[in-house]
Amino acid sequence: MEIEYLKPTLLDIEAMQTLVKQEVANGVILDRNSNEMATTIRSYTIAKNKNKIIGFVALHIHTPTLAEIRSLIVREDFRNRGVGKNLISEAIKEAKDLNLKEVLTLTYHKEFFEKLNFKEISKESIPDSKIWADCIKCKHFPICNEISLIKEI
Repeated sequence: MEIEYLKPTLLDIEAMQTLVKQEVANGVILDRNSNEMATTIRSYTIAKNKNKIIGFVALHIHTPTLAEIRSLIVREDFRNRGVGKNLISEAIKEAKDLNLKEVLTLTYHKEFFEKLNFKEISKESIPDSKIWADCIKCKHFPICNEISLIKEI
């Protein structure tokens, strides 16, 4: 099974939105409209198999030292094959190239990130800009069951 990891183009947005649609409906991933995805397209890394997008992740920079791994999705029939782990590795590699010091994530899949050496932190320690830019858009706000984790890089 050949999977390539690369930066998407604007032409990939529709396929990315289709892939994440169910998780958005479930309230697991925040909805990003086409314009928002277009303005942040450089933050994404996609996984492709046979020229079809099977997963993606975004690396969103919050401060000169902190970024967030967000919008991680892998197509259901490709889960448990290392695609998610490889997407996270690509995002961390990019964070290192940018000289960031830490990457943060908010997730319902704590164990997955702990296997990648992320450590749980209190939600109170995440930047206010995250809360007011993203969390406020969530259908679960202000009652959030996501776990915040961080990794030093």
